[in-house]
Amino acid sequence: MKNLLVITGQTATGKTSLAVSFAKKINGELINSDSRQIYKHLDIVTGKDLDILQTSTVHLYDIVDPKKRFSSYDFTVFAKKAIKTIEDKGETPIIVGGTYFYLKHLIYGIATTQEADWKLRNKLNKKSIKELQVMLRLKNPDKLKQMNQSDRANPHRLIRQIELSQIPTAKKMLQNSLIKKYKVRFIGLRFKRKEDLIKKIRERVEKRMKNGAIEEVRSLFKKGYSEKDPGLQTIGYKQLIALVKGRLTKDEAIKEWISKEVRYAKRQYTFMKKDKNIKWKMVD
Repeated sequence: MKNLLVITGQTATGKTSLAVSFAKKINGELINSDSRQIYKHLDIVTGKDLDILQTSTVHLYDIVDPKKRFSSYDFTVFAKKAIKTIEDKGETPIIVGGTYFYLKHLIYGIATTQEADWKLRNKLNKKSIKELQVMLRLKNPDKLKQMNQSDRANPHRLIRQIELSQIPTAKKMLQNSLIKKYKVRFIGLRFKRKEDLIKKIRERVEKRMKNGAIEEVRSLFKKGYSEKDPGLQTIGYKQLIALVKGRLTKDEAIKEWISKEVRYAKRQYTFMKKDKNIKWKMVD
């Protein structure tokens, strides 16, 4: 079986650095699985390391316009093409990033069933995104929590998950699972202590503020992007947009940004620890 390396884990744990070191050792190329770093122009707030492109080949990095939605299905399609491209070169694919919803769909397959329930879909199409989110929370709260920001704001993805939640589990099928075709090695990075996590995230947020995070948001508006665009519906941008719009003070925006990142990191581990294939490594 072909080899596939997956490096995932909590935010701010050094996943990319580890992936780069592995790429040098095993002759590999990286595939980004961070839902925020997939977008173009979102550099400072997301902590994108563009210098990495000078020394390493990274697929699915800085490729999607912020006005476009990029779902876990889109990721699966693009990632499989990238894997083939890397293998055609005789190299090893290394998937790196903390968006577990992306990884789960790619590695284990996407839950599907028989024909779509068009009667139900037509009924749900009349509902707002907020109403769809409430429905999915009632039917399958775990699934809603696993969805990234883009999918949560996508009515088609919400409707599909509501539809799947009404089907008995036994009738669902996982299609195109990579776990059956590859020898997948999972490495997960997490912090030993909660205080280390908070300290690291606070330092990263402060550094990004010094590097021009607010100016980046203003620049995005000048380029024609708005706070409603899918790429900007994420942690960091939401808080800084509120700051630029006068809805939050600078201190309030920073405090909320840090708090949201910490909560996100905790959710990451909550879902990832259910995956028994991940071998965890602690970081300080």
